[in-house]
Amino acid sequence: MQTGTHKDMMDRWVAIPNMPKRIVSLVPSQTELLFDLGLDEEVVGITKFCEHPIAWRKQKTIVGGTKKVDYTLIDKLAPDLIIANKEENTKEMIAALELKYPVWISDVNTKIENELMIEQIGAIVQKLERALLIISKIQQTFSKLKCLSSNLNIAYFIWKDPWMVAASHTFIHEMLVENEWVNVFEHKERYPIVSMDEVKAEQPDVIFLSSEPYPFKDKHIAELASELPNAKIILVDGTYFSWYGSRMQDAAIYFEELHQALYYA
Repeated sequence: MQTGTHKDMMDRWVAIPNMPKRIVSLVPSQTELLFDLGLDEEVVGITKFCEHPIAWRKQKTIVGGTKKVDYTLIDKLAPDLIIANKEENTKEMIAALELKYPVWISDVNTKIENELMIEQIGAIVQKLERALLIISKIQQTFSKLKCLSSNLNIAYFIWKDPWMVAASHTFIHEMLVENEWVNVFEHKERYPIVSMDEVKAEQPDVIFLSSEPYPFKDKHIAELASELPNAKIILVDGTYFSWYGSRMQDAAIYFEELHQALYYA
């Protein structure tokens, strides 16, 4: 089988078969991208967090989580390509896997980097034309996004006990900016732990409680409302804020509905 070298998003050159036939994906959003690229037969292994497409959870081998995998299971799958991500996966896990297999690593924090990732993966798996169509749809839908509730001060919560928020240099922050919302924790880096006093000091207009990685529920709205009576607190679908890849094709529609809900509230 002929191989070619492809530079990943960590500036590493990776030797990958010209048409990978046994792919393991360690990133939920990129698993969905592989499905949308039409790689139903080629993808053989995914993580327990790869929720989309639902059918693949029964059809593919679950190799573990994003931070810890079963190396024996992966060996049995004999992948000719593993797709990983700098943030989702650990350095130790990637180092162990790349001793045996080609590991291509993405690093996505912006819309431009997302489009680059889609294009690069499309080229690697010989589905470039389909990848470019996905990119085009993302660009078209976002170009039509009407930000009715722009300039609202937002605090985006991703975790509880301790409270954690999405700050700058994250894909979530990029999505907030794309929607013309103001991330009140933009002055912090990545995913900081914050105290409730810090949240109160920022005086957010709206609190977004994400569906992932922490599964916020209605009961958490009531809990925060007692602390932040002047803020509107709502549950949001975290996949549209944090899942780079083909999910972004539908994100603008979700965001527009969110804008309408906030504007007319």
